[in-house]
This record gives sequence, structure tokens and C-alpha cells, in this order.
Amino acid sequence: MRLIAWIGLLWSIQVAWALSEPDAFAQRCRSFLAGHLADSQRPTVDFVAAGTNLTFYGTNTTCDHISITAPTDLCRASLSVPTSTRSGVDIELWLPSNWTGRFLQTGNGGIDGCIRYEDLAYGISNGFATAGSNNGHDGKTAAALYQNDEVTIDFAWRALRASVVVGKNLVESFYNKPHRKAYYMGCSLGGRQGIDAAARFPDDFDGILVGAPAVDFNNMTSWRASFFPITGRAGSARFLTKEQWALVHREVLRQCDGIDGVEDGIISDPTLCQFQADRLRCVAGRVEGCLSTAQVETVRKVLSPLVDEDGQLIYPAMQPGSEIAAAEGLYSGTPWPYSTEWFKYVIYNPTWDPASFTVHDAYVADARNPGAIRTWPSDLSAFRRRGGKLILYHGQQDEKITSFNSQRFYDHLSRAMGLSSAAMDGFLRFFRVPGMGHCAGGPGAWGFGQMGGASAQGVRFERETNALAALVAWVEEDGPGPDTVLGRKFVDDRMERGVEKERAHCRYPLRSMYAGGNASLAGSWRCM
Repeated sequence: MRLIAWIGLLWSIQVAWALSEPDAFAQRCRSFLAGHLADSQRPTVDFVAAGTNLTFYGTNTTCDHISITAPTDLCRASLSVPTSTRSGVDIELWLPSNWTGRFLQTGNGGIDGCIRYEDLAYGISNGFATAGSNNGHDGKTAAALYQNDEVTIDFAWRALRASVVVGKNLVESFYNKPHRKAYYMGCSLGGRQGIDAAARFPDDFDGILVGAPAVDFNNMTSWRASFFPITGRAGSARFLTKEQWALVHREVLRQCDGIDGVEDGIISDPTLCQFQADRLRCVAGRVEGCLSTAQVETVRKVLSPLVDEDGQLIYPAMQPGSEIAAAEGLYSGTPWPYSTEWFKYVIYNPTWDPASFTVHDAYVADARNPGAIRTWPSDLSAFRRRGGKLILYHGQQDEKITSFNSQRFYDHLSRAMGLSSAAMDGFLRFFRVPGMGHCAGGPGAWGFGQMGGASAQGVRFERETNALAALVAWVEEDGPGPDTVLGRKFVDDRMERGVEKERAHCRYPLRSMYAGGNASLAGSWRCM
């Protein structure tokens, strides 16, 4: 494989520069292209001084447009590496002047071929040499996967693997010594990538931080596709407007908010919420603040698991409490774009109609399992034996991937490996985050350094308040893992306005329960 040959060239190169003054670091960076990347495709290397403003469109204009201020002096290297005669991966590696000896690989999201530059910046701000990739294709579309199994394999796992192998070798070439420890960080699709790596390549990472993982990927994609046929388009008899979903949300809170001991607009453990949608049905004498029979049936269906014709589970239900945000996406009366793209370009062809989805399509997608993307491992023993540590988190108000699936995955893995929760705690800890949406955001205490951008604002790199720092401490100090992760929410989600609330999020199977006092303070809650 050309990738292996290219890596072999890296190993033959010896680096003689010393890390000392800033000018020497800049010179080393500028010399890195000719000495180390000449054999790669489209290589670029730039020295970026701390404080420089960088603006990105990712690898494609459909990727998020963001601006970042370089948190430290860095050497920014980008290159393309072939993975087959019909595919390749674009890799970006940020090498900080304040390197701690750690390597961090970042993941992707959605169905994207977009590098998460905010995660690269977060990594180098804490001394990690940090890599990201386009996951084998460009932009927020699956069109490049159509009739190209090699690109699909890249998307499923190979692009990440290439980024890890190339990134680690470039780190050693640049700093003239290998990394001490390797870490992974990703959420959503990136969460799936991290769990897949733990199963497929257990020696790649010492520590893995994943959120809202898109595991059981094929069935998750089908579950998302199932909402459009349920809700119908705007204007149909069974469709609910945003205002009506807000009505549903208020009723969900009325029925379930107080289960954790306090009514604060957050359902701490939605598994305890047995929501009764029938209470919203319009009856004689009640025509406002209620729903039609068809609309009540829509609510019931969207909060029910996806099952086959025999009633067997395909994918768990959406948790109650996510109605406001889900009304903008899965409940909006439009096909979910990632599911539509997957079925059009990977499972079937571009003529597929998302309104035609049935559970038969779910069967076809999982049976085909393109690129071996399913990601539902039953054994992480190899990762566990070599001392690997994994922190998993999921917002209990996630509007895109139900948090019930992460609990289902943890329970599945525990049973399959024959491990109690205490034994699982030795290498994998799962934190349920009340009031957090998909990867971040929401009314809960959702900021705990789980990834770059807003999640890291005002969060010091300390094990008590930062999930990545907690993972590093767990790996490198070889002690017990974190019992809680302290989350924080700022007023209007703006750091300069001060802290609105804090809560110590509990490791599963414990749940967060109110113990008295000011519910905005972490000390008012207990893990029980």
C-alpha cells in the first residue's frame, strides 16, 4: 500500500534540530516541508505565531466557517495520503511549541468530511500534538461514497487509522522523539470512531474520550430516517408545529421534572420518565392547549423505539425532554439529511425517496453494513488488557442521538464481557449529563472540556472540571478513574456573564438526585 511506503520513508529521516528558542521552532517548522513531507501529496507547512487569527471553511465550503486565534506558537502541517487507487485522506497536524509529549487524534461529525479545527486548537492549547482529517471525503455530503467502496471504507474506519499512523510518525520526526501517550477525542460520529478504534486497533490509544457515540450506526441511521414518515410534512394532519412541540415539552416537564427531587426544567434521568401523551388529547370542552388524536399518535410514535414487524428492537426510543431542539431537526417535518444521504449514496441510489422508509430498509442497511461501519463491539478486552482507558458521556437531552442507546451499549458490553459495573469502572466510565443536548448545549451544566469551542470556555485543564484532563490523569497516574465530572453552564452560554449553574455528573449506573439547597450549586446534588 502506498500509505505504508510513505510511512517507511518517514522512519528513514533523522531530525537534528533542537527545541529551544522560538526562532528555532519557527525555522524548524519552515524546514519541515522539504525534509519530511516532499513525498506526500499537496503538502503545506506554515509557522503560526500565537495570537494569529485563522479562518477556516474546513476542507469544503459546506463545512462550518469558523475563526480561531492561535493559542500558542505552532507548526501547521497538511498533506494528502492515498489509501487506495480510488481514495485518499486529507490530514492536518498541529504541532505546538509547548508540546507535552502527548498525541491527540480528533474525530469527525455527522456524515462529514470536515476537520474540526476548534478541536485542533483545543488540543494544542493544552500541549498535545493534534491531528484531524477529512475522513476520506470533503464536505457535509455522502455523494463521494456513491459507487466507491474504498471511500466508504475510509469513512468507516481507514481514514482515522491513516491519520493516526501518519500523525504519530510526523510527530516523532518533528520533535525527534516519539510521543509518550496517545489520546482520542470525538463526539457523535466521532464518538463512534473512538469506540471502533478501541475495538479494531486497541494499541492506538492510551485514552479515549467519546460523547454521544453513533454506535450501531446502521440502525441509528434508520432510526433517524423513521421520523419523517411519522411526523409527515408541515401541514399534514399528524404534524406538530414548533409551538405544539413546546406544549409537549411543558407537559413532559410537568409529568417528570420533579422525579429527581426538584423542578428546575431538567429531567436528570429520563429512563424514569413514563410520559403519558394521552393527557394532551383534545376532548369535549377542551380545544386549546391540546393535540388532535393524530398528533397524540405522532408524539407516542416518536417517543417509542424502532422495532421490526415481530416487535424486536432495532433502535431505542428518543428520550423525553428533547422536544424543543428536536422540533428543529428530527421532528421538523423534513427528511433527516444524513440518513437521506446514506440511503441515497451508500445503501441504494440517488432516486431513493425518504418518505418511503420502512423497517425493511433498516434490515437492508444493517445486512449490507457498508465498510463494516456498524460499530457494536462485544469485547474490548484487548484495549482493557493493555491498560487503555475510555470515558463515555451522553447528554440526557440529546436531540439527535438518543441517550438511551449509550446506556444500551454500556449494558451490552458489560454483559458480553461478563463484567460488573465495578469491573467496568476499571477501564470504562460512562457519564450521563442531565440537561445537555447533542455533544454540548442545553439547559444543563454542559461545559466540561469535552471538546473544543464553547465546551472548553472557562474550563481549566484540571481533572475535576475537565473530561480530557480527567482522562489524562487516569491514564498517566494509573489511579482510579473519575467518579464525577463537574460541568458548568454560563448565563446565556456566555462566559463573561458568569456561571449560572454547576453539577457533578455521575458515572453510570448512579444517577444525579437533588439533596437540598440551591439547585444551581453542585453541592446540592448527590450520586445515588
